[in-house]
Amino acid sequence: MCGIFGYCNYLVEKSRGEIIDTLVEGLERLEYRGYDSTGIAINGDELDSTFIFKQIGKVSALKEEIEKQHPNRDVTFVTHCGIAHTRWATHGEPKQVNCHPQRSDANNEFVVVHNGIITNFRELKTLLSNKGHSFESDTDTECIAKLFKHLYDINLQNGTELDFHELTKLVLQELEGSYGLLCRSSHYPDEVIATRKGSPLLIGVKSEKKLKVDFVDVEFPDDSKVGKPETPILSADGSAVSNDISVTSNKKTPQSFINNTSEESNLLPIAANDFNLRHSQSRAFLSEDGFPTPVEFFLSSDASSVIKHTKKVLFLEDDDIAHIYDGELHIHRSRREVGASMTRSIQTLEMELAQIMKGPYKHFMQKEIYEQPESTFNTMRGRIDFENDSIMLGGLKAWLPAIRRARRLIMIACGTSYHSCLATRAIFEELSEIPVSVELASDFLDRKCPIFRDDICIFVSQSGETADTMLALNYCLERGALTVGIVNTVGSSISRATHCGVHINAGPEIGVASTKAYTSQYIALVMFALSLSDDRVSKQERRKSIIQGLKLIPSQIKQILKVEPKIKELCKTQLQGKKSLLLLGRGYQFASALEGALKIKEISYMHSEGVLAGELKHGVLALVDENLPIIAFGTRDSLFPKVVSSIEQVTARKGSPIIICNENDEVWTKKAETLNLVTLEVPQTVDCLQGLLNIIPLQLIAYWLAVNNGIDVDFPRNLAKSVTVE
Repeated sequence: MCGIFGYCNYLVEKSRGEIIDTLVEGLERLEYRGYDSTGIAINGDELDSTFIFKQIGKVSALKEEIEKQHPNRDVTFVTHCGIAHTRWATHGEPKQVNCHPQRSDANNEFVVVHNGIITNFRELKTLLSNKGHSFESDTDTECIAKLFKHLYDINLQNGTELDFHELTKLVLQELEGSYGLLCRSSHYPDEVIATRKGSPLLIGVKSEKKLKVDFVDVEFPDDSKVGKPETPILSADGSAVSNDISVTSNKKTPQSFINNTSEESNLLPIAANDFNLRHSQSRAFLSEDGFPTPVEFFLSSDASSVIKHTKKVLFLEDDDIAHIYDGELHIHRSRREVGASMTRSIQTLEMELAQIMKGPYKHFMQKEIYEQPESTFNTMRGRIDFENDSIMLGGLKAWLPAIRRARRLIMIACGTSYHSCLATRAIFEELSEIPVSVELASDFLDRKCPIFRDDICIFVSQSGETADTMLALNYCLERGALTVGIVNTVGSSISRATHCGVHINAGPEIGVASTKAYTSQYIALVMFALSLSDDRVSKQERRKSIIQGLKLIPSQIKQILKVEPKIKELCKTQLQGKKSLLLLGRGYQFASALEGALKIKEISYMHSEGVLAGELKHGVLALVDENLPIIAFGTRDSLFPKVVSSIEQVTARKGSPIIICNENDEVWTKKAETLNLVTLEVPQTVDCLQGLLNIIPLQLIAYWLAVNNGIDVDFPRNLAKSVTVE
C-alpha cells in the first residue's frame, strides 16, 4: 500500500530547503497509495546526524509540522540522501509514533521507510527485546531498523565492519513477508539502500552527462573475492553465517559538504582523489576523464513521482539490493540463480507530467472518468484494424497456438479487475469454446486450487503489483501453467513475471477508485478473446460485429458523459441521505452491477449491493419497498425479457427503480409514463460491449454521491490505490 520516495544528490549543490521540497513533492505524487501519515528523514546540522519529521494525516499536515520545527533551509549540501514515506496503516493505528520513517534508536543511527508487511515481526521483536532493544512503536517496520543496528553492532564488536549492502543481506535473511524499503544510516553517510520483495520500487537517474551504457550490472557474491573477512560474520542470534558474504573496503564516502560561514565548509572537491572512492564496476556511471560525474537519483514506489525530474528509470526486481554511494548505483544479489539476468536495464518512460495533473478537474477520479474516450481508444490503438476486422496483440501473438490448445482458462484478479474478468467471461467462452473460470486471487490461494500444465492462467491488475494476485501468479508458475498478464503499469512485477500479456495503455490512474483502468481492461480482454477466435470461420460474423462495436465505444462514452448534469441532480433528489442501494443486472450486466456497487461503496461510503436479477425471488425481494433505492440495467440483449420481468417484480412491491436503458427504448418510455420510473439513457452496442457504456453512469453516480457528502473522492478512508499487502 504505502508510498516510499527517496532523493540522493551527488556533486549537485542543493539547499536543505530544496531537498525537503523535493521529498515532500514526491510524497504528494504518491499520496494515493496511503494517507494515514507521512514523514521524511534528512541530514541534520551536525555530522552524521539525522533529522526526522513526521505527522499523522496527509502531506499537508507534514508541511505544517516541518514549518513548525523551523529547520535551517539555507544549509547547502553537495552530497546528500533523504528518504520519505506516506503510509496506509497495517500495524499500529495512525499516530505520530507509528509514522515512518522508523528509527533504530534515539540517535537515529539507522532509519527505514517500508512498504509491505513483515510477517515474522513478532518473533523478531521478541529476539531484539531480549537483546536489550526497546521499542517505541506498534509497527513491524521498527523491527527492520533495530535489526540493522543489532547486526551492525555485534559484527563491529566482533571486529567485522560490513559494507552497507552486505549488512543489508544479513538483515534480509531474517525477514519474512513483503517489503519495498529504503534505509539510510549515520554509519554510512550519504549512502542509501533500496530493496524489494513483492512491493514495487524503481530508481530514476538524472545526469547532465550521457550514461556510458543503458543498464546496470548485477553484482553476485564471489567466493574467490579478495578481502573476505577472516573473522566470522554474525547473524541476529549471534551465530556465524555462511562466509560467502565478502567485506569490501571499509572506507566510507566523506561527510556531506555543508556550506555555511566557516572557511573549511566552502571547500568543494575538485578531483576524484579527494574522495577516497571505493573501486567501482558500475559501467553506466564510469567517467571517461576520471572525474566524478554529478548525478541525482530518485527512488520511488511509482514513476508518477519521478517523471517531473527524469524519464530514465530502472525497475528493481524482487531480492535486488540497490546500493547508491559516490554517485553510482550498484545492484547486488545474495546468490547467483540459474538463468538470472546479469543486468537491469535503464528504461525511458513515455509518461508525461500532464497525465498525472488534475488540470481543470476538481478530482483525479473526475478527470479519469472523462479521460475514458481517450483511454479506451489508446487501448485499441495500433492493435485493431477496423477496415479488415483484424486484431494484433504483439505480446500474445507467439503464444496464441498454445493458448488455443488449453484445457481451461483461469482468470485471476481482485476487486475491480475481478469484475472486468466477470464481464468478459461469457465472450471468452463463446468465441474460444474453452471452459473459463474466474477466481478472486485470495480465495484461489486459500483453496489451493489444482493447476495443471495445460491450464492458461490470466492475471489482471491495474498496478501489476497487487499482492494476492502476485502470490497466485507464483503459485501457478510453480505448477507449470502458462501465465498471461493484463496490466496497466509497464515494468510492474506481473508484467515481468508472466510469460506473455497485454499492456492496457490506459495511462496513469491516480484516483483510488478505478475507472478508466476498468474500461481499458474490459477492452483488452475482449481483444484477447477475439484473437483466440481469429482462426474460426464460424465466428467471423460475430467477430466483425464486435470489432465494429469497439470502434464506436470512445464516441459513445463521450455521448454518455453529457448526461452528467442529470446524474448530479438525481443524486441530490433521489439518492441523497439514503443508507443502502441495490443494483440489479443479469448476463453481461451482472458484472456492471457488482462494479457499480463497489464504486459507490468505496467512494460515497453508502452501502450498496450488486445482485443477479435472476436471484431476486430467492430472498432479495424481502428488502424491496418504497424507501429502498434501486438501480437496474435494462439495456437490450437476449436476456432483455427476463430483465423486464425482474424489474416488474420490483415495481409491484412499490419499488421505484432507476433504469439504465438504451436511447428511445419504447418499453421503458411507456413504463415511465405509468410507473414511478427514472431512466438514464445510454447508446446501444453489441451485447458483450454494453457493459462498457453502462458502467459510466454508475461511475458518475458514485462520484456525485461522494462530492455531495463532502467526501474527499481521491482519498477514501481506509483505502489505498495499490494493494501490495496480503
